[in-house]
Amino acid sequence: MKRIYVVGIGPGGREDMTPRAVKAIENSDVICTYSGYAALIADITGGKEVFSTPMTREKERCERALQYALNGRTPALVSSGDAGVYGMAGIMHEVCGGRDDIAVEVIPGVTAACSGAAVLGAPLVNDFAVISLSDLLTDKKLIEKRLLLAAQADMVICIYNPSSKKRSTYLKWACELLMSCKSPDTPCGYVRNAGREGEESRVLTLSELKETSVDMFTTVFIGSSRTRVTGGRLVTSRGYKDI
Repeated sequence: MKRIYVVGIGPGGREDMTPRAVKAIENSDVICTYSGYAALIADITGGKEVFSTPMTREKERCERALQYALNGRTPALVSSGDAGVYGMAGIMHEVCGGRDDIAVEVIPGVTAACSGAAVLGAPLVNDFAVISLSDLLTDKKLIEKRLLLAAQADMVICIYNPSSKKRSTYLKWACELLMSCKSPDTPCGYVRNAGREGEESRVLTLSELKETSVDMFTTVFIGSSRTRVTGGRLVTSRGYKDI
């Protein structure tokens, strides 16, 4: 059966890439990916053909991967992080349309929530929600509802896509929204370029976060009532000490 690998490569460094992801890339003969990710895997593509596009052309990459497979080649559709978390796995299945002559094999990877949490300490030990602030595909009112409900449920909130050139005020907007039901002193943190060259991180309060500029390569963590700063690290208690 013809096969398409949908590969999550984690943050991008080989040490955070699963052996299964490396094997899938090695077993493929053509790579379909976002142009920014091609350089992250250049050391293991071994001179393979690479089809890359800019952002917003995800469907085109999937259609090209399907065409390669139908022509008898084995493509790897590569995402950073986990291909099933804001990645390419969903749209690849949609483009294939459930056809029974193509096997879509999704290879999981380390998503930004996990890699960023490890840098900051242990903020995700208890229940948490992952919410993207990008309103390109999700209405802003729905994002607002999700933020408020997660805060009201006292969940740690991990924010993807917190800012961009067109959405430079969205993180400030989200923080102001959350301060309607969270203390301004709520422990928070952010990580930029987690697991990559130029990694940056900071632990700060919700009020400080509101005045902080970040970019699309940043993952933001907003604590719950059980989150504390311990030894400079962001830690959310699960309650083991209370047993």
